[in-house]
Amino acid sequence: MIRTLLSAATAAALLSLPAHAQQKIKIGFVNTFSGPNASIGNDERDGFELALDHLGRKMAGKEVEVIYEDDQMKPEVGKQVSEKLLQSHKVDFMTGYNWSNVLLASLKPVVDAQTFLVSGNAGPSQIAGELCSPWFFSASWQNDQTPMALGEVLNRRGVKKLFVLAPNYAAGKDMVQGMKRTYKGEIVGEEYTRWPGQLDFSAELSKVRNAKPDAVFVFYPGAAGSQFFLQYGQAGLRGQIPLYSVYTTDSITLPLIKEIALGSLSTQSWVQDLDNPVNKRFVADFRKKYGRYPSYYAAQHYDAAMLINSAVVAVKGDMTKKDAMRAAMRKADFPNTRGKLRFNNNHFPIQNFYLQEVAKDAQGNLTMKTLEKVLTDHKDLYASKCTMKW
Repeated sequence: MIRTLLSAATAAALLSLPAHAQQKIKIGFVNTFSGPNASIGNDERDGFELALDHLGRKMAGKEVEVIYEDDQMKPEVGKQVSEKLLQSHKVDFMTGYNWSNVLLASLKPVVDAQTFLVSGNAGPSQIAGELCSPWFFSASWQNDQTPMALGEVLNRRGVKKLFVLAPNYAAGKDMVQGMKRTYKGEIVGEEYTRWPGQLDFSAELSKVRNAKPDAVFVFYPGAAGSQFFLQYGQAGLRGQIPLYSVYTTDSITLPLIKEIALGSLSTQSWVQDLDNPVNKRFVADFRKKYGRYPSYYAAQHYDAAMLINSAVVAVKGDMTKKDAMRAAMRKADFPNTRGKLRFNNNHFPIQNFYLQEVAKDAQGNLTMKTLEKVLTDHKDLYASKCTMKW
């Protein structure tokens, strides 16, 4: 009888607690987990999961529940699963979002629900500018920035005539426009290929050969990137026309491209060998847990988890204090793999960008190494269109 009364009293006490004191921290994670680009989504999930390991699987003492949903690389599916996470699972945060078109389709329902969305990859120009929101933060970059850094590299290396290839969707167009903002030479060819699905580039490579450029610039993430590199080598263009890329050579594609990628140059805001304590621990523990090098996809999602944690810790797990959570994230006071960074008024990072080269490590594994810093504390060009002031 006494035990029963105690149990009833305990239950009543729990019911009397504020809701935020009982709940787990619930995070919705939308990404691509099926099809030819599932490897990207898996790498991003692995980076996020490693961050949770480092946090002891808790934020502000509360257990963390992550609900993963597959967007199938389709904007309409991404929006649908985002709404499901908001309405059925009542998540506290949304994150993931690899593809710009999927993010753009999913943004409004998340913002309308006044739920924080931390993008771990996609950074379309619209969200950096007129669609900026107090509910959106980027843990990566704005799409134009990385190719802007590459444009500077092309200028420094004396490339006068350039052939450009990219997939025909929001990020592909952003990447090319970004490169054009800094590149001072002549564009002698510009091709936008079908997306998703095109893995045969023979027609485009014939155009490259006929144009006789000084170099080729490509943006092809995932499976398309590995196929392009392989076909570039098979067409006999490797060694004749230098190939520069963004988001194409990484730890996901290198095992497929192999030796053909050696010496290839690209730009990025994160490289495996960045010399800071957080990055060293991240890379070492990622390799120990998963048996491979992480990509920038994984690093950015590790950082996304740490940014979310900073908000939760600031309010001691009280998810009702949204203004205080936003203020904490704006401080950018969280351990991240890139070292010190800060947020612009549009909630996109102000950060460095580096030139990296495909090389072999001491054990003969293909990886990326830093050659030089190209841009320092770089701000995206769309922040002036963002009306947020803080």
